[in-house]
Amino acid sequence: MAKRILIVDDEPMIVKGLKYSLEQDGYETGSAGNGEEAVEMFFAGKYDLILLDVMLPGIGGIEVCQRIREKSDVPIIMLTAKGEDLDKILGLEYGADDYMTKPFNILEVKARIKSIFRRINQNKREQDSKILRAREIEINLNNRSVMVGDREANLTAKEFDLLHLFASNRGKVFSREELLETIWKYDYLGDLRTVDVHIRRLREKVERNPAQPEYIFTKWGVGYYFTDKD
Repeated sequence: MAKRILIVDDEPMIVKGLKYSLEQDGYETGSAGNGEEAVEMFFAGKYDLILLDVMLPGIGGIEVCQRIREKSDVPIIMLTAKGEDLDKILGLEYGADDYMTKPFNILEVKARIKSIFRRINQNKREQDSKILRAREIEINLNNRSVMVGDREANLTAKEFDLLHLFASNRGKVFSREELLETIWKYDYLGDLRTVDVHIRRLREKVERNPAQPEYIFTKWGVGYYFTDKD
């Protein structure tokens, strides 16, 4: 799906030039000539990036940036004709991602836009890499939460660590001793049934029917393993 860019500037020739050049590169564009219109258009539509002039009739670009930042983290590139450091600093302090001084080279504008989109895609890939999925189960390593379908499974720390270990090593059978050493971080000399208790509780929270598990299986005489295969 094409990225959508909102161009906010009160100079028609600049807007026309940006729209033409960006649309040639496959972007979809919208445009606003003042601050009030920009805010209204942004919240009425869905845009992936904003090119925002600092000097606008009505509310200025800095305030527009502020209002949008209160509810959205959409990338914002500030455009300023002044070239004054104060405008640049204010823009960045209020949440702008980048700035360019007029007159600017359209090729540089497009390079900045591409750079921002690359960074967003990289961040998304890194974020996705911290989420494990196994059919209906979603394990979020960032906030240590687990969703089973549309409900959250409230796991204890050890239950989460067990599930994470299992889901990261699908099909591998772990003995009780291995689980104790890996999860509890030491050689446990007490009752090995502590593992059985945690497995039972984990099944109760993530399996639809703990008596007939779909994910966490017992290898009789050996230990436990995880699979998301039917």
